[in-house]
Amino acid sequence: MKRYALFLGCTIPARQPNYELSARKALTKLGIELVDLAETTCCAPPPVRSIDLETSLAVAAYNICLAEEAGLDLVTLCSGCFESLSVANNMLKGDEHLKNRINRVLSEVGKEFLGSRSVKHYLQVLVEDVGIERLKRNVSRSLSGLRAAAFYGCHALRPSGLLGLDDPERPRILDDLIEALGAESVEYRNKLKCCGGLLRGYSDELALDLAREKIINASRAGADCIVTLCPFCFVALDMGQLQMRSRYKETYDMPILHYSELLCLALGADPKELAVQTHKVKIDKVLDKVL
Repeated sequence: MKRYALFLGCTIPARQPNYELSARKALTKLGIELVDLAETTCCAPPPVRSIDLETSLAVAAYNICLAEEAGLDLVTLCSGCFESLSVANNMLKGDEHLKNRINRVLSEVGKEFLGSRSVKHYLQVLVEDVGIERLKRNVSRSLSGLRAAAFYGCHALRPSGLLGLDDPERPRILDDLIEALGAESVEYRNKLKCCGGLLRGYSDELALDLAREKIINASRAGADCIVTLCPFCFVALDMGQLQMRSRYKETYDMPILHYSELLCLALGADPKELAVQTHKVKIDKVLDKVL
């Protein structure tokens, strides 16, 4: 059984237990053992890097050091965490001078970044360690008839040279994983455009406009749901629909699911086991199609 250290970050434990629960269930069922690390911190997300590069690298590297000490590669669920940790890991591996500077900071807390481990998004684990064909063989509840709109968000794809998840202009990894479950991955207008998630709290009006556009475009394409891999995208599109009802007097009732939730359904999980009640927009329309 392949083993990974699991990095949950801040947002998922605090706000999205459904994401953690479904990801743990699915990966465990597919033969991936997840090991929790003690004393992890915030990943120092992309906005921190734009303010102070060395601070963000040191914080991210601290978390990678914990995985190195456990002798495990690191898997992340959050796109922001994936970007922060992958950027730090690859920058420090490729720049000895920078690594030495960061290690001087880490030495104050008894840590040293060695550059001996990898950081992966859980979608990469599914493709590289499980494989599309084995994933298909494990499907016990085909999602045939379900039309899903894949949404990648921004932070899992760029900077592509340091992340390596997929082609940032024509990504396929999420689409292929959706179709491996029997569902149809539908194309829709401005598929790769930002949902406005990280603008919330700074420009709420613009953030909601961007989320609304995403919901409208997926609806017009005939999608039954939008499938995400980022907790911030999930919030922007799920909770955002409640705000759209208030501001625009519009009701879309577009279910938003993390890919891990869709995967669990295809693997035969009872929806009652997946904390689906945490969704602001009910996913009953999806369940009616697949159960």
